[in-house]
This record gives sequence, structure tokens and C-alpha cells, in this order.
Amino acid sequence: MSASAPDDIVATHAAAAGNEREPLLVLEPLRAFLDEHGLDGEELCATPLGDGHSNVTYLLRSAGAELVLRRPPRGPLPPSAHDVLREARLLRALAPTGARVPRVLAVGDDEAVIGAPFYVMERVAGTVVSAAVPPALDTPADRRRMSEELVDALVEVHAVDWRACGLEGFSRDPDGYLERQLRRFGGLWDQLKTREIAAVEHVGGWLQAHVPRSGPPAIVHGDYRLGNTMMAADAPARLVAIFDWEMAAIGDPLADLGYLCAMWAQRGDPELPALLQFGGVTRQEGFLTREELVARYEARSGRAMTDIRWYRTLALWKAAVFMEGNYRRAISGSTDDPWLKGFGAGVVELAERARALTLGG
Repeated sequence: MSASAPDDIVATHAAAAGNEREPLLVLEPLRAFLDEHGLDGEELCATPLGDGHSNVTYLLRSAGAELVLRRPPRGPLPPSAHDVLREARLLRALAPTGARVPRVLAVGDDEAVIGAPFYVMERVAGTVVSAAVPPALDTPADRRRMSEELVDALVEVHAVDWRACGLEGFSRDPDGYLERQLRRFGGLWDQLKTREIAAVEHVGGWLQAHVPRSGPPAIVHGDYRLGNTMMAADAPARLVAIFDWEMAAIGDPLADLGYLCAMWAQRGDPELPALLQFGGVTRQEGFLTREELVARYEARSGRAMTDIRWYRTLALWKAAVFMEGNYRRAISGSTDDPWLKGFGAGVVELAERARALTLGG
């Protein structure tokens, strides 16, 4: 679990009046909110949950329940980013489909409760595989199954009829998703950058000049990787939930596959910069290679990966832009996350890795 600063969680709004920063949780009004929605708020306590570095996630424990709350981080925030109400809408739409998502239990759109919009969802039992594989799943066969489950769960998301489940209008111009991503993240870079990084500009221009033709639009997760999923705690390995949907949209589903491959390390890869170690665990025996991930996705989905290099480059470029925004928050003092404070060099490393891909590296 992440660390919590003394001003993150307060009992009442009055208790935060003398603090320099806004609180992230205010327990008394939150307890009343939970009670109003039929969720147990008695003896409420909260602890930071997971290793996320964007939207803030808390485990809520009360006398009779364990719940999970998601809210935006402290500002300043770029427009349209960290929209947890939009994330909650998507999760509710996906609930009756084949997608493996946690169940949303209540949505707090009144910022007077804790100072920001939020939603509360069920706590899913399982394990998130990040730095190491848990002993119960640490065999070549289960590592392979984890890889296969990761692809299969993504195929299920992309197979959802997004119009039928009420997501018409969720994204503007789904057919123009790739062009829209380039415009959006190019604009975000201009807004969020703390310095000039030539590699970011180079990669943005290369992407613009080589946009592939998209197939039929589907739900795109936007940050799909092993660390944003949960596996059941016992063998055989099986994926039980997909988390962190804040960057979801309707668009080109191959962007998810490209992102997964961009964040996936395999045996024989050169050592990656620290910021790219999302998937270092997947170097172990049993995990599929990137080529095998793509082949399984194509076989299960019926879609063909048209240009894996372009989609991997897009993923790294977007990550560099997004993480520059997080770095900006860190140096402004709005977050205490030590990982974000190390992004000064890390964003440059991401951008240089993306530029290497444009040059055939």
C-alpha cells in the first residue's frame, strides 16, 4: 500500500481548514454518504490502496464491510483528465457484459462530501502481479496462463457492443480515435511540459505522418497492462478484474494491444529504464513473448495487428506526456508520491525509447 500524508485524511471539513492543501478524504461526511446508500459507514477507516500514481484509491473498512473508493488526485489537473464520474459510468455499463470489471456500488457527484467527485466499488479478492509473481502462481504453466488470461480478457472488452450497453456518445468521433489521441496528447504536452524535450516533439511528428487505418471502433481501456488487472489468489491462474479505466474511450482497439506490448518485457530484452519497468516480471519463463501476445489476440479477436511499431510508439509517447503531468503535480507539491518526483529523468527516458522505435530500434 502507498504511504499517506498527515493532511490526506481528516475527520471533518473544519479539521482541514488550517491545512495548506485540500484533504483527499473527509471521513464524517463520507460515512453519512455510505449510510445513505445502504453501505455500512460505522467505525469507518481508510488506507491508501495499491501502487497507482494517478487517480487516488482508498480501501474503506467499516464495522461490516470492505469497499474501495476512487477520486481524482489534488490539482492542478488538465481538462478532462482524472474524470472518475466518467470512469464510473463506463464500469456500470460494462457490468452486465462479459468484461471482467468490479461492481460500482455508489457514485458521489456532490463535491461537498469529500471535496471532489468519487465513486465506491466492491473490493475484489485476489492479487495484483507487479514486482513479483505470488508463490501460488509462480510456475511456468501459471505464468503462461496469466499471459493468456490477460489477452483473453482484453478480447472480451473489445467484443462488447458499446452502443447496446449505453455508451453511445461516450467518446467523440470513435472512428477518428487515433487522430484525436494525437491532437489531445499534443495539446496536453504544450500545457503540461516543465521543459523542452526534443524527443517528444520528434515522436509526435512521426506519429502524425504514419497514422494507420483503424478498423471498427470498440471500447479501449487506455492503460491495459498486467499491473492494472487482478488475478485470483490461487492456481490455476485466472484474471478476475480489470482496474484503472480513467483513460478509457471508444476507438481503435489495437491501441490497447500496442500499449500492452509497449509495457511488456520479455527474456532477451535489453535492460529498460526504471520508468518502463511496469512489466519486468514478465521476463520470467512461461510468460508469452510480445509476438505470442499479438498472435493470441489476433486468433481470439479476429482482428489483425496492422502496425505494431506505430501502436507501441503511440503508447510510449502518450505515457511520456501523461507522466510529465504527474511530474508537474509532484514538483508543485500537490502529491507526496516519491515515484512521481523521480520523473524528471524518467519522462526523458520514455521519450527517447519512443524515438528509438520510430528509427527502427
